[in-house]
Parts: sequence; structure tokens; C-alpha cells
Amino acid sequence: MASDLIPAGYEQLLGDLKERIRRAQVNAALAVNRELVTLYWQMGRAILQRQAQEGWGAKVIDRLARDLRAAFPEMKGFSPRNLKYMRAFAAAYPDEAIVQQAAAQLPWFHTCILLDKVKDVEARSWYSQAAREYGWSRDVLVHQIDSDLYQRQGQAVTNFKRTLPAPDSDLAQQLLKDPYNFDFLSLGIEAHERDLERGLLEHLRNFLLELGVGFALLGSQYHLEVSGKDFYLDLLFYHVRLRRYVVVDLKIGAFEPEFTGKMNFYLAAADAQLRHPDDQPSIGLILCRTRDRLIAEYALRDMQAPLGVATFRLTDALPQELEGSLPTIDELERTLPPLSASQGDDA
Repeated sequence: MASDLIPAGYEQLLGDLKERIRRAQVNAALAVNRELVTLYWQMGRAILQRQAQEGWGAKVIDRLARDLRAAFPEMKGFSPRNLKYMRAFAAAYPDEAIVQQAAAQLPWFHTCILLDKVKDVEARSWYSQAAREYGWSRDVLVHQIDSDLYQRQGQAVTNFKRTLPAPDSDLAQQLLKDPYNFDFLSLGIEAHERDLERGLLEHLRNFLLELGVGFALLGSQYHLEVSGKDFYLDLLFYHVRLRRYVVVDLKIGAFEPEFTGKMNFYLAAADAQLRHPDDQPSIGLILCRTRDRLIAEYALRDMQAPLGVATFRLTDALPQELEGSLPTIDELERTLPPLSASQGDDA
């Protein structure tokens, strides 16, 4: 029937309306969260002021919780524990303008995690900004704090300030950590580079989470042919913000100066064979079990290609006599819900 025919342009209109609805839903959720967090801050400030002026003890919070829940039985969030978080929130963020601009953009339970786990003001601000920028779930935020990401970010030895333009050099430096935390792996002292590579690929989700936002894996043992000879890059990534290929060379032992010459060759070959005219020159990252900082700095000093040297840390393998007496990683993972950096909060 003619009435069943979809008119021209209908699908485009439908798609446009769906997108408008989704944006409105997101904006509404953000507005509700902003009002809620602002209310909690105001309540926390009022409690702080009263306790300071009247000398009230901690028991007043229990009384407030009972009375507020009786007055607003349909509302959640008035438990003694949450009222104490409100008070801590107001104490940590005394300026309401900062609350409106920053803290109110995070879900309330993210803020509670920051209050619990991060006491340093600068570190808390850094985690708060990163959680907003990258959309970290609560689980991811906890993981990043527990792995001490703030202290590790930007600590790799690099020559980026000399080899990259100023905006890119700062961003690239902050993207590289030292050490990288591969505690999801257990490798014995006799492990080789291929064992490390295989383990990282088997736990790719954890590996990408540790690398950070923007890394897209293009392959392992990525093949390049130069003058009729075969060469293989341990890991090849593309970073979408830097618009550069990132070549990673894995070393299970200590850093040696000659590693930089090999990486310089890999970068030259990657740029010649893979780089698009719109791409920026590739970056190399040498990941070693240990490194002497001064030796690494000397090795990078005259290199013209942008290179970084960082270490990684592993969970030591169990003694052989204990293997088999505990559940395997796979067995444990099957009992846990999947972790996703994009999953929503359930509270």
C-alpha cells in the first residue's frame, strides 16, 4: 500500500530526532546531578557552620538523618553516612563556584570515592578532571586511584620536548607513564619478551585501560619489509588524539642504550610505509623491566625521532608448589561481572 511507503528523507528525520532526544536525556541527567550535588554541598556547609558555631557533636548527624528521612520518606541519600560525606564535601570544596564548575559535573558517588581515597588536594583535582574528561565509571576511577596513576603519569624518560612541537610534546609526555602497572600478569623470572607480549594480548582490556584513552591496537608482531628483509614490531598502536603511530618495543630485562637505535629504525620504517600525509611522525616507546634514568637520558639525548623509555611492574608468579592450589585468573574472571570503562553507575 502507498501509505506503507517510507517517504524520502524520513530516515534522516528519524535519526535526527533520536539524536536530539538522546542529547536532551543526557542534559537532563546532568542538570539533575548538578542540582543534587549542589544541594548536598549546601547541606554539608550548613552542618559544618552549625557545628562550628554551636559546638554540636557528631551525634547531631544521626538525629538529622532520622528527622530528614521522616520528613522526606520518598527521598534517598539522608543516611548518617551520606550526611557525613556532605560535610566532608563542603570542607574539601569551600568555594561554591568550584563546586558548580567542577565537582557538580561528577556523579555523587564519584565524589565520595575521591573524598575517601584521595587526601591530597592537587591529586584529587587531577583525578576529578580526568574522570570528567574520559567518562570513567566508578570502578575505573577506583582502579586508577589504587594504581597511583597521578604519580605515574608523565614520568617516562623521553626526548619529546626537543623532538615534538610544544602542544604535542606536553600531551605526549602526559600520555606515557612510569612505571606501567601490569599486575594482571604473573610471569616467572625465566619469562621472555614473547611471554610478556602474549600475556598483554590475552588481557587486552586491562592493557588498554592501563595505556589510557586514545590508544587503538593495530597489531602485534606487525610485519614490515625493508630491502627484502622482514622486521616485526612487537606492538603497533595508533593514537587518535596525537594522530600518530606508536611503536612499542617490549624488553623483559633492563634498558640498554642500543635499544634506541633499533627503535629509531622501526620508526623510520613505520613512517615510510604506514604514515598517511595527515598523520604526524610516529612515536616509539621502549618498555623495560628496569632502567637507569641517567643512562636512558644519555641514550635519548641525540636521537632525532621522538622516543620514550618506561618501566613496567608485574605480579610475581607463585612458587611452583603453590600452583594449582589456588583458582586461576580465568576462573576468577568468570565469577566477576565484566569491567567496562563506559559502563554506567548503578546508584
